[in-house]
Amino acid sequence: MTEFTPVASLLGGVMIGLSAVLLMLWEGRVAGISGIAGRLLPPYRDGAFPSRLGFVAGLLAAPFAVMAFTGQLVAQAVSGNVPLMIAAGLLVGFGSVWGNGCTSGHGVCGLARLSARSLVATLVFMTVAVVTVFVTRHLIGA
Repeated sequence: MTEFTPVASLLGGVMIGLSAVLLMLWEGRVAGISGIAGRLLPPYRDGAFPSRLGFVAGLLAAPFAVMAFTGQLVAQAVSGNVPLMIAAGLLVGFGSVWGNGCTSGHGVCGLARLSARSLVATLVFMTVAVVTVFVTRHLIGA
C-alpha cells in the first residue's frame, strides 16, 4: 500500500514548480525531462549542454541529498521483472517522442502555459496511468 505524505508531496511539487519557473526565466526553456536528457546526446545544437547536464545531475543527486539531510534512504519500489521494465521504458520513450514531450513538459509546464495540446496529453497519460495501476493491482496482481 502507498503511504500518504502530504507535506513531502507539497514540498516536492513546490520544488518542481520552482525549478520549472527558474529554467524558463533563466534559459527560456521548458523543463521537459525527456527533452533535456535527450539533448545531452550528440549532435549538440546550442551551448546549453552544461545547464542540461546540471539539471540531470540534480535529478540524479536528489535522493542522495535527501539521504544526507534525513539520514534515511529514499524508499523506492521497482519491479524485478526485467523484460517488463524494458518494455515499460520503451513505451515511455515512445510516448514522450510521439506526444512531443513527457509528463514534466506537458503536465507541469504545458498546463501552466494553458496549452491545449498539453491538456490533452496530460489527460491521456493520466488515464493510461490509472488504468495501468488498476490492471496491475486488481486484475493481474503484479
